[in-house]
Amino acid sequence: MPIPSSFADRLRLPVVAAPMFLVSGPTMLIENCRHGVVGSLPALNQRTSEGFEQWLVEINESLARWRRDSGRQPAPYGINLIVHKTNPRLEADLALCIRHKVPLVITSLGAVPELVEAVHGYGGLVFHDVTNRHHGEKAAAAGVDGLIAVCNGAGGHAGTVNPFALVQELRSFFDKTLLLAGCINSGSDIAAALQMGADLAYMGTRFINTGESDAIPEYQQMVIECSSSDVVYTPAVSGIPANFMAPSMAANGYDLARLNRPGDIDYGSKLVPDNDEAKAWKTVWSAGQGCSGISDVVPVASLVERLHSEFIAALETQAGRLQQWRD
Repeated sequence: MPIPSSFADRLRLPVVAAPMFLVSGPTMLIENCRHGVVGSLPALNQRTSEGFEQWLVEINESLARWRRDSGRQPAPYGINLIVHKTNPRLEADLALCIRHKVPLVITSLGAVPELVEAVHGYGGLVFHDVTNRHHGEKAAAAGVDGLIAVCNGAGGHAGTVNPFALVQELRSFFDKTLLLAGCINSGSDIAAALQMGADLAYMGTRFINTGESDAIPEYQQMVIECSSSDVVYTPAVSGIPANFMAPSMAANGYDLARLNRPGDIDYGSKLVPDNDEAKAWKTVWSAGQGCSGISDVVPVASLVERLHSEFIAALETQAGRLQQWRD
């Protein structure tokens, strides 16, 4: 089960730091790439396509400068595009990804063969996030290079399927890169994802609590204070079910007893910063159930080192059990 050849020898960990709305910015992306983790951010975290292009220039120049100074290759980076008819910036932002040869495009809410072909045209990769087998089959038919299994308990727009079931279902028809998302906080969790059949772990909530994230200190403190029982799965904010921390919803006047009513999906007016939903996401904070395992805020460099040590220890422990169960 493959990790893309363009990732070879450039990763310290088999990890993609997930693109998080209003949390992932160029600083965290660059720092992740410098330390051997695939960094990413949503294009819509910038107010305009012009601002997004400035970010791409900054990212490419910073990583090229680091490559020259260090003599090492940084990990590739990814940009998340919302492929939905209500996103008015899709065409312009995709054109910028093509112009600047973004190594990885992460698509959500739509797997379009023409987009995949456009990215493949300059040698880029496309990973698509899915929450069930049906959407996985549609994405595979569109020719994507990777499927991101967004499972029960993941932050943001998560699914409801158990990871054991979803990984097995996707693997039954997809032999390219498979990523697993949902409550992955530690190096042992990364090792477990690989053991289950994934090629890469897709980690979001753990990277909220890094020094380079754009999350404010109050947001990070709530991640520390909340447990899995404090995470609410609701469509109330964006029209698509997502996981949010209940204390932040209550503080913003949401009626916790009425959060499961369906809403309308609208990425034209709802996911551009400074509109109503963006303001909501600034104060109604998303996190996965994995917040229960997060107790600190650390620099990306320290987190990657910790995860690497835990990952190697987990692999060694598994190897040590091999003889016991071989016969």
